[in-house]
Amino acid sequence: MAAFGWLMLMVFLTGCMTTGQQSRSFGPQPASAVQTLPASSAETVSDAVRGALATPDSPDYRLGPLDVIEVSVFQVPELTKTVQINAGGLISLPLIGRVRAGGKTIDELEREVEQNLAAQYLQSPEVSVLVKEYTSQRVTVEGAVNNPGIFSISGRTTLLQAIALAKGPDRTADESGVIVFRTSNGSREAAVFDLGPIRSGKAPDPEVLGGDVVVVDQSAVRTAWRDLRESIGVLGFFRPTLF
Repeated sequence: MAAFGWLMLMVFLTGCMTTGQQSRSFGPQPASAVQTLPASSAETVSDAVRGALATPDSPDYRLGPLDVIEVSVFQVPELTKTVQINAGGLISLPLIGRVRAGGKTIDELEREVEQNLAAQYLQSPEVSVLVKEYTSQRVTVEGAVNNPGIFSISGRTTLLQAIALAKGPDRTADESGVIVFRTSNGSREAAVFDLGPIRSGKAPDPEVLGGDVVVVDQSAVRTAWRDLRESIGVLGFFRPTLF
């Protein structure tokens, strides 16, 4: 597996701790579904990888082109503005003009706008940034695929389409063991799918969402993922998963 692939494996073995909260799923969530995998020795993850896996409700999410955000200033409603981040990562705001938003977290953008306003216009401004449209969604496809990576998606994207972005399964793939990881309300969940019935129309092609991670397991290899997928089974709905 390429270095990027190992990095993504370590991300999930170390960074995905469920809070046990009730979260969005496609079926029941019995307590017996909670699983534990061996911990990895990885200690840190790059900001770029964390941002790619994050969603707008996460502090690690980094704003991207075409995201629509609302910038408001406490008790100054005339400065509230809803803007779309342009292809260059810029927005234009009242009084301070153009500001680079792309690549920043929400907290970073709030601080920058506050500093710009405080420099010339307001005393101790309190700025809030809200992501109204999550356009620059990203899905990660990893494991036994020809071109693993992080891909931008827009609109409805299915599991087969996401795997196609990674140039399809490679010759080592076990297509009956495709795991989709999803975070919702702070809870990490996983579901296992079999591509065969999906391709033949015997099973629905599930939708993947921004922030999902798709892992295509390998055949004839005892991987770290295999224990998880065997415990969950090919059920087609998401269950809580503790790493």
